[in-house]
Amino acid sequence: MKVHGLPVKRQKWSSDFGEWFRDILINAEIMDYRYPIKGSGVWMPYGFKIRKNVLQIIRDLLDNSGHSETLFPLLIPETSLAQESAHVKSFEGECFWVTHGGYDPLKVRYALRPTSETVIAPMLKLWIRSHADLPKKLYQVVNVFRYETKATRPIIRMREVEPFKEAHTCHTSAEEAEQQVNEAIKLYKQFFDDIGIPYVVSRRPDWDKFAGALYTIAFDLLCPDGRALQIGTVHNLGQNFAKAFGITYETMDGSQEYIWTTSYGISGRGIAAVLIAHGDDNGIVLPPKIAPTQVAIVPVPYKGKEEEVNQACADVATKLKEANYRVELDMRGDLTPGNKFYYWELRGVPIRIEIGPRDLANGVVTIVRRDSLKKQTWKMDDVVCAVKRFAEEITRDLRTNAAAWMKERVYRVNSLGEAKTLLKRRAGIVEVAWCGKEDCGHSLEEAVEARLLGFPEDTTEKVDGKCLVCGESANNIVRLAQAY
Repeated sequence: MKVHGLPVKRQKWSSDFGEWFRDILINAEIMDYRYPIKGSGVWMPYGFKIRKNVLQIIRDLLDNSGHSETLFPLLIPETSLAQESAHVKSFEGECFWVTHGGYDPLKVRYALRPTSETVIAPMLKLWIRSHADLPKKLYQVVNVFRYETKATRPIIRMREVEPFKEAHTCHTSAEEAEQQVNEAIKLYKQFFDDIGIPYVVSRRPDWDKFAGALYTIAFDLLCPDGRALQIGTVHNLGQNFAKAFGITYETMDGSQEYIWTTSYGISGRGIAAVLIAHGDDNGIVLPPKIAPTQVAIVPVPYKGKEEEVNQACADVATKLKEANYRVELDMRGDLTPGNKFYYWELRGVPIRIEIGPRDLANGVVTIVRRDSLKKQTWKMDDVVCAVKRFAEEITRDLRTNAAAWMKERVYRVNSLGEAKTLLKRRAGIVEVAWCGKEDCGHSLEEAVEARLLGFPEDTTEKVDGKCLVCGESANNIVRLAQAY
């Protein structure tokens, strides 16, 4: 079968994830990665609708928690980027630079934003005068550019990262900034829970934190190939950027103090996570809330019954649209019903309704759930209630099944040998005892040939064991995984 001229073949979600993901993006018309600049891709109309629906969820969460959406420039003067030394040192090898305006060399180079702390800071200095201006919570959805030297992958590892949702907040005290970090973590948990994405939340080790931050909290998803994918980060920036850019406020007693800031971001990986977590060998599986098409209606006509079947399908489509469902009535005459089934399965449409002459005679519809591909018949008059029920069940089951799949692949082990064996075959995320010392952390990464993700952000677990590297008492459980 071909879809829009592209050959379609069933890929193995679990056994050949890399090829599955690349093929699904183009065959399901999500992203075309064949743009003639490495690390850039084009969001196709169907993919852009998914993107829009996912971003609307995070926008609503931020808007309803006191954040204001804004938009800052793309270009950052090199002089601004250089003001925070740890930050520029981290990003200097990843920046794309604008060096000329027309034929004339620029006196000061401009970086295409790799992230926006240094483009926002000069404006905060102008906007913040006193404690009355705080707290300030801003966010934007933009593209960022990073000269990625590793192998690029569609959505997962790009040179033009789009979309990139980043929030930036300003506060009067360290305590208030810490509260904001906790709020950001809670918001991200709500976001990922809403779209059924399982995750672990870890505090990154100091050598792997965001440049210029006091510490970094990260959300990681486990992919079918056993690699961890970072899907969100939250940073407590302390006063580092405030001091670098001289951003102060007047306190209630009239003195001047530096502000405290945080930042947190989710990139296009948040969209990729939906495709990855709920996919299968037939294509993607979309939660109803973000599916561009929630219900696809396919007539299954029989010779001499075409008109009656098509009219019944049109009537059902009208009912569902009046109930505010996003519906596609597939009346294409050049495809068989079987080809149409595959077309909508590939695109992850949560619910498919089939109506044939027998259904019509019995006053029923056949409803197919995309996640399980199970069929049920329902009275035609009850179709709106049926779709509501199935949408709720699919949403719940996608979340439950994805979480169970990932939980089964988090291992607690007591030896380096066992950890290395599991990680070498990409079995999942491995947790071990660690003393917390940086030298032991690096040695641990080298010994098991994997990345140290960090230690659980919200754990109250008492660690009773020895560090697997030095043998001293462990004060943390640390996670390791092969990672993107």
